[in-house]
Amino acid sequence: MSHNYYSEIYLHLTWHTKLSRPLLTPDVESLTWQSLREKAAALGDVQIHEIGGIETHIHLAVTIEPTVTISEMVGALKGYASHEVNRRLGMASRILQWQTGYGVVSFGAKDLPWVAEYIENQREHHARGRAQDRLERITRFDDPPG
Repeated sequence: MSHNYYSEIYLHLTWHTKLSRPLLTPDVESLTWQSLREKAAALGDVQIHEIGGIETHIHLAVTIEPTVTISEMVGALKGYASHEVNRRLGMASRILQWQTGYGVVSFGAKDLPWVAEYIENQREHHARGRAQDRLERITRFDDPPG
């Protein structure tokens, strides 16, 4: 497709580990973040600005080109990250699995610093009960996070 367009498409994404289990231990988390960055670079039309989370879920701030289908991108990122973590650390067991679904919220370029800070400080926000409801949801019917 021609690159004769201008776009500013900023998205905040979140998704959970399988059954919201605390699977993102420090080693798993580090490799997961690395794998997500690898896949985004391979896709070429996805730029990750920030990755963060806690043991049960992750958050990403990304910019995408208008040719990207969000559901396909999320599927590719989730699939690659779990495959790579399990391949590199699993030794015949599944260490990382994702729950079905995800949350996506669009935001403007001027909000990128705020969203990136929110993602970077996930542990603190959750520990202090300051999680932002709309940035934590993965389905339309989620109860507000606790």
